[in-house]
Amino acid sequence: MSSANLGANIDRHSRPSDLRITDMRIVNLRALPFDVTLLRLDTNQGVSGYGEVRDGASASYALLLKSRLLGENPCNIDKLFRKIKQFGFHGRQGGGVCGVEMALFDLAGKAYGVPAYQLAGGKFRDKALIYCDTDTVSDGRQMGERLRRRMDAGFKFLKMDLGIDLLRGMPGALSAAPHMHDLPEVMHPFKGIQITRRGIDFMVDYVRQVRDVIGYEIPLAVDHFGHITLESCIRLGQALDPFSLAWLEDMLPWQLTEQYRQLKTSLRTPLCTGEDIYLKEGFLPLLQAGAVSVIHPDLATSGGIMETKKIGDLAQDYGVAMAMHFAGSPISFLANVHCAAATENFYVLEHHSVDLSWWEDLIDDIEKPLVVDGYARVPESPGLGFGALNEAAIRERMDKRPGKDAGYFAPTAAWNETTSHDRLWS
Repeated sequence: MSSANLGANIDRHSRPSDLRITDMRIVNLRALPFDVTLLRLDTNQGVSGYGEVRDGASASYALLLKSRLLGENPCNIDKLFRKIKQFGFHGRQGGGVCGVEMALFDLAGKAYGVPAYQLAGGKFRDKALIYCDTDTVSDGRQMGERLRRRMDAGFKFLKMDLGIDLLRGMPGALSAAPHMHDLPEVMHPFKGIQITRRGIDFMVDYVRQVRDVIGYEIPLAVDHFGHITLESCIRLGQALDPFSLAWLEDMLPWQLTEQYRQLKTSLRTPLCTGEDIYLKEGFLPLLQAGAVSVIHPDLATSGGIMETKKIGDLAQDYGVAMAMHFAGSPISFLANVHCAAATENFYVLEHHSVDLSWWEDLIDDIEKPLVVDGYARVPESPGLGFGALNEAAIRERMDKRPGKDAGYFAPTAAWNETTSHDRLWS
């Protein structure tokens, strides 16, 4: 039999070399638990790929890229990522580039009939350890009971918030000018908010009560401390050292490398940051300074599947593990799971929607539940691993607010010819 006849007998999803992007469309969703944008890349062969613009980001960050992608072969993931990555930045501004990159992995995986992790080099594990945030309550023992219910549900890694919001209204717990609490766009060091001895004692007792309920064997990470000074971070962190916390997260803005270095050298508890950092170059100063114990990229900001794997590889060279921040839809969740599978120093992946019973309904043609006994199985189906969207479930969660209602993957022709001289050199 000739090679041509052999090829005719292969059941292909498409002919990858002839695949071309023909359209990008979106749908805006509310409260997953945060607002997100799903994007779809269509092709000339009827194959579509799905991605997600990070929670709280503008859909325009993705739509701006449409004119740069039309006519391109989506299987050239690295080429297209290098073409569009200049249009991303730290925080939510990376959301468009990352959403497109997820969709490219989904498309290329479907075109070649392989799961996304295979395109990233293969897998190190068949399942990814999951942790879930748990809403804060003012009483430490009640917080412990909430976390205990997570353990009863099979979770083997926990996280809670422990911040100065718990101290609001408590006389003598905080020292700051009154208006400083209401300056959200000002970095921590410029607010001068300090925790007093009384405030620290309350937080220490709070964590002690939590540990009394859940024990010391299970990892417990802590987040959302509030916008306090480096000196208050040091004092609070030292007071929390005896509780063997898995990490202290985002105590300072990630850009302040030297302050992170000072904080790390003052504590015995691991430090973690990185959910707002774009590209591997953004993580390098913290790693070079020995300023963190755990990096924490959000794949929907950091650069997508392949770039986040590179970030993990970079951190591994410095002896640092990679946890992963996530708060979005099942589409982005599966992109994270594939990246976790393909990255050797992966530690644990966040899941922000455990308490939303309808969350998994947004996708179909995949084994559910997605998380079993505290782990997410790595899909073996092509692309990100789900076969279809559940249109009815998505329509039920669509953002209908004025200016936010983009319809259900309605045409976006206005973005077809957005152009500029994009080259970054003369």
